[in-house]
Amino acid sequence: MRLSGSSGLEMVRNRNAQGSNATEIEKKIKRGNALRQSSAWKGSRGPAALLLVAVSLCGAAVWLYVTSYDSEITETLVSHSELVTSKPRVFPVQCSEDYENYKRYPGCTPQKCGRAVTDSVVTREEAQVLRRLAERGLALAGSEGGASILDLHSGALSMGKQFVNIYRYFGDQIGDVFTQEDFELYRDVRGRIQAVIAETFGLEPTLMYLTKPTFFSRINSTAAKTQHDEYWHPHIDKVTYGSFDYTSLLYLSDYGSDFTGGRFIFMDQNGNRTVEPRAGRVSFFSSGTENLHRVERVTWGTRFAITVSFTCDPAYAIADPALPSDTQG
Repeated sequence: MRLSGSSGLEMVRNRNAQGSNATEIEKKIKRGNALRQSSAWKGSRGPAALLLVAVSLCGAAVWLYVTSYDSEITETLVSHSELVTSKPRVFPVQCSEDYENYKRYPGCTPQKCGRAVTDSVVTREEAQVLRRLAERGLALAGSEGGASILDLHSGALSMGKQFVNIYRYFGDQIGDVFTQEDFELYRDVRGRIQAVIAETFGLEPTLMYLTKPTFFSRINSTAAKTQHDEYWHPHIDKVTYGSFDYTSLLYLSDYGSDFTGGRFIFMDQNGNRTVEPRAGRVSFFSSGTENLHRVERVTWGTRFAITVSFTCDPAYAIADPALPSDTQG
């Protein structure tokens, strides 16, 4: 669906300058997420709750404002052909007031906000290993639509229009799909991502905690079959999940050769800014309203990535995943 005219674009672009518009947009996002959370929990419990972030849903009104501008990119922050290897390329933005509504944790709660990109934390070879891990796991099932997820922490795996627990559903087969080395690499990469976020934002890494949902995603151009497959809606991570303070994405495939579309877009008041995925590239940002974002629809090929999320609140911490002991014999 497309809307004519420029009023929708202007409402998004000027959300900081026009307080009433900003407030209304945030209310709609919150209302949309609350309704979807309620309906998801009523329909199925447990792993199905993960669908909320996997599909990146937000208020329908916000979506209507921006769907006609999917292709409009004002600035490319980092292109696929570039290599950011010496130190992360950092793009500061002013922190929103979101963090004032939660308990503050000195040494972790964002004091300076922004977004950053680095190609020096994970090698392309390591990204290829992790992609093969994701391919093996998702080959067991997968969504009927264009977006599938695999969460090694909770065991949630897309299967048709639902989720199953991969460890329980496939039981002894898991030892044939994953290895101890797979999980060791996953944990090591998570630690490196945590360290670079801490260094970039001036945090104490031991005060940051991995939080849920943290998961692999596989996105292709298959038409969405349910709302679970609609990953392209604009959203704010800390509005959707109050525990989020820092969000990161590790890309496992290349924009332009493995897939087209699928760029990550920050929606700022004066334009859309994108990061083009590259295997091994880590993009990370503070999770508040200062980083409203969305993902372009994938138009060809398959996009693989890992979303790794961090909180400052130890009550929301999760452990690194481990291969079930009964599969290691």
